[in-house]
Amino acid sequence: MSSRTVIRGGLVITASDEIHADVLIEDGRIAALATSGTPAAEAWTAERVIDATGKYVIPGGVDAHTHMEMPFGGTKAADTFETGTRAAAWGGTTTIVDFAIQSVGGALREGLDAWHAKAEGNCAIDYGFHMIVSDVNEDTLKEMDLLVEEGVTSFKQFMAYPGVFYSDDGQILRAMQRAADNGGLIMMHAENGIAIDVLVEQALARGETDPRYHGEVRKALLEAEATHRAIKLAQVAGAPLYVVHVSAMEAVAELARARDEGLPVFGETCPQYLFLSTDNLAEPDFEGAKYVCSTPLRPKEHQAKLWQGLRTNDLQVVSTDHCPFCFVGQKELGRGDFSKIPNGMPGVENRMDLLHQGVVDGHISRRRWIEIACASPARMFGLYPKKGTIAPGADADVVIYDPHAEQTVSAETHHMNVDYSAYEGKRLTGRVETVLSRGELVITEREYTGHAGHGVYTPRSTSQYLN
Repeated sequence: MSSRTVIRGGLVITASDEIHADVLIEDGRIAALATSGTPAAEAWTAERVIDATGKYVIPGGVDAHTHMEMPFGGTKAADTFETGTRAAAWGGTTTIVDFAIQSVGGALREGLDAWHAKAEGNCAIDYGFHMIVSDVNEDTLKEMDLLVEEGVTSFKQFMAYPGVFYSDDGQILRAMQRAADNGGLIMMHAENGIAIDVLVEQALARGETDPRYHGEVRKALLEAEATHRAIKLAQVAGAPLYVVHVSAMEAVAELARARDEGLPVFGETCPQYLFLSTDNLAEPDFEGAKYVCSTPLRPKEHQAKLWQGLRTNDLQVVSTDHCPFCFVGQKELGRGDFSKIPNGMPGVENRMDLLHQGVVDGHISRRRWIEIACASPARMFGLYPKKGTIAPGADADVVIYDPHAEQTVSAETHHMNVDYSAYEGKRLTGRVETVLSRGELVITEREYTGHAGHGVYTPRSTSQYLN
């Protein structure tokens, strides 16, 4: 039984085009586009017609960096795959790529199976997995080849968090060499964790325990140094590199230099670094704990350089690093010792709207908005053109977006399972109205009509920026 939907009268925006077109959806995929009002478009019949007059019709967002149910420091992220993917849908995101975690001493496969078990049957939207590699050894390296073959084509390593996720330069080099052979992409948390730990110890010894010191010890220079080192290791290995959550202008400069040399080096930033700063970390009465994440928020002057990097394509992707911990009972674990505050912030619901505000404020164009939020992450992680665009054959992951609606962000009205908003009280122009995932209505005129289990696991090809 075939099902057809027509979206009429909207402005279709992709990374490459803006056209007034009607969109025909058939059996969960985009079947055709035709200029609104033409005989071709008028001839379409469908069981469901959506009027998008005066609205944008955009691809569903691809958030390539989330941590649902992630264990951290004796607690775990507050969003489950069910609540987190529902919140993502409310924010116009229709695909997430989450991180499965290898335990030290365990196999990659065990970690991946554990994350499949958490997600399966619980997601409102489609999902894939990256693999966090915590323990590089001969068995792990062999497993990387097997995972690439089955659609887990990216592997995250950490230069931070000694004793937890940390890999030394030799382990990083080995994993990069393997990725150079099997087509995988190494994702790097680039901060010099060994040096940071010294600065943490010294700060605490001086009685500097408030959240703002989290930002002061995780110095921008140590992000830049690690970024530089990761680039050089990748160059030695002949491997591509994707640096996650870039927050410091000095790190952007390292990426820009490498890209100017023609190296396959890519960078991601997140909305928190574009809109928030160390001013938030310094909020009184421990409120700053809400903004503790790593890499940390930077002084305001870094924001302009990040926006510039997005305009010049020295940064290609904006993801959220969504890893929410409630203020009450979770962030509070670090009262009296900032190093015990769980690292992470909520944001999966806010990304598309915040980036649209970047369009309104003149930082980026509409097409660039779609590029950094939909098309580039889909290409980077082997999901394009199934995801990230509106074109015949693509999955019908489509958002009807009202560019004129105004909203005020608040924990009172958001759908993430966390007791605060990082953007509380922020006024935004633009709002998601209706969301389709593979042709099914998940959000219908600001009402949730989706269900857990609609979202399916999506294997990925290797990075399409590198083929």
